[in-house]
Amino acid sequence: MQNSNWFTEECIESGSAFSLQINEKLHEEQTPYQKIEIYSTSKFGNLMVIDGFTMLTERDNFIYHEMMSHPALFAHPDPKNILIVGGGDCGTLREVTNHQCVQNITQVEIDQRVTELSLAFFPELCEKNNDPRIKLVFDDAIKWVKDAPSETIDLIIVDSTDPIGPAEGLFSTPFYRDCMRALKVDGLLVQQSESPLIHLDSIIQPMHHCMQQAGFKKTDLLYFPVASYPTGWWSATMASKSNEVIFAREKESEVLSFKTQYYNHAIHKACFAAPQFIKQKILM
Repeated sequence: MQNSNWFTEECIESGSAFSLQINEKLHEEQTPYQKIEIYSTSKFGNLMVIDGFTMLTERDNFIYHEMMSHPALFAHPDPKNILIVGGGDCGTLREVTNHQCVQNITQVEIDQRVTELSLAFFPELCEKNNDPRIKLVFDDAIKWVKDAPSETIDLIIVDSTDPIGPAEGLFSTPFYRDCMRALKVDGLLVQQSESPLIHLDSIIQPMHHCMQQAGFKKTDLLYFPVASYPTGWWSATMASKSNEVIFAREKESEVLSFKTQYYNHAIHKACFAAPQFIKQKILM
């Protein structure tokens, strides 16, 4: 759509596009890793775009960030040491800090400018960045995980961009093998895994295969809506190092000690329910 009043992201795989009406472009720059643009939109608040792809909007990012963090944190019996891979906008980081049992959170983001621009244009996502439990590292997460001490991490959250460019290696067997080694015996990995409607064959199935090839015993999909992402239907993949993924902290989820906008106990239980076509194809 050649119209300066709209930002449009085309999704070739689905033969569709999503557009947001914009008020103005607030920022644009090419970092050593990617092109970042920030827009003000008429109904969705500020919008971050990386290499032409929608990363987040102020209006609907809470669904993604809550579902990338809380199901995995409540699935682990005692999550103390957390690693976030990517996540430079700090929305997932903010959600993780709500869990008082967490003692240490390391976030490894390759592009420092993502965090700096989030501080400027999405300050609500960065409001917990000064939490003393947090360590922000700006480095190559693939190398960082490879060098991490064995069996020291309870939960790894891979909050990455699509599997292209700097993020491509985060969807590979060698990376998952390094995650396996770094995780404790009851460790979990959760990673955004694109749209189950259009990426089941091209991304999700290969991703689960790579995780299992690396040694993860069980992989599960969880589902949630994000209006501004292709098809509006998104997923995350949760992988367990040694056991079935269970609802280990279910009692705490029933009476949340912090506020959420999307996640709750019923959502947690429902989000793992697999549609029939996925059961037949990936969960056989």
